[in-house]
Amino acid sequence: MFFILSKTAAYLLLPSNLLIVLILLGLLLMALGRWRAGRMLAATAFVLLLLIGYLPVGYYASHALENRFPRWDPARGAPDGIVVLGGVIDASLSRARHQIALTESAERVTIIAKLARDYPKARIVFSSGDASLLANQPAEANFLYPLLDTFGVPRERVLLEKRARNTYENAVFSKELAKPKPGERWLLVTSAQHMPRAIGCFRRVGFPVEAYPVDYTTYPRARMLPGSELSSGLKRADDSAHEWLGLLVYRLTGRIGELLPGPRPAT
Repeated sequence: MFFILSKTAAYLLLPSNLLIVLILLGLLLMALGRWRAGRMLAATAFVLLLLIGYLPVGYYASHALENRFPRWDPARGAPDGIVVLGGVIDASLSRARHQIALTESAERVTIIAKLARDYPKARIVFSSGDASLLANQPAEANFLYPLLDTFGVPRERVLLEKRARNTYENAVFSKELAKPKPGERWLLVTSAQHMPRAIGCFRRVGFPVEAYPVDYTTYPRARMLPGSELSSGLKRADDSAHEWLGLLVYRLTGRIGELLPGPRPAT
């Protein structure tokens, strides 16, 4: 039930979707004779849509998440293992086009080449199954090995975890596959904006990991300039809202132990 709701109801709460629904509802009220209420609702939603699209609302929401964890410091020494979260390969499109189709979060997977070279003894796990609502798509992990071939990374360096459908399952199934031993140091690679929720899930299942954020979309210091494209501003707002909503829902359902997980002192 949680998975189904996360793929349906949650998307209706994204700013652009919610405001468009309110605009349509306002128009419906006007058609039904509730002219004043409908006009007020539609106009308010439309103005909010413009404000969210052009003002840096989504940028600041993303910035707060992306700066929650600092860049990983290699001076602490080589890790024993690395977990890389999926969401970087469009499995459906890759199958249809017979070639690997990467998403906007491609840095999650391209960094594997660097990490495999820098830490030749580290075990690497790539975690991503079929996250589609109907479970009728191939697992994303099925497409990783051909991509590794182009990187020059031996396939045996990376273990594939193919069951996870969401971030919490990434943590559960990655721990089962990696079997981390006490005292081992593991890195967690995912988009900087996604890192707080991911770290919270791994902590919840008892898999200590160190954040290795990639795929940044904001600058270290937040910028206050308004956007020039409504569509890009709305997408930014939707992406950040997706993460903030995810944090709230995961906290309420016990999948993370705190609303906004952050760094912990090194031991």
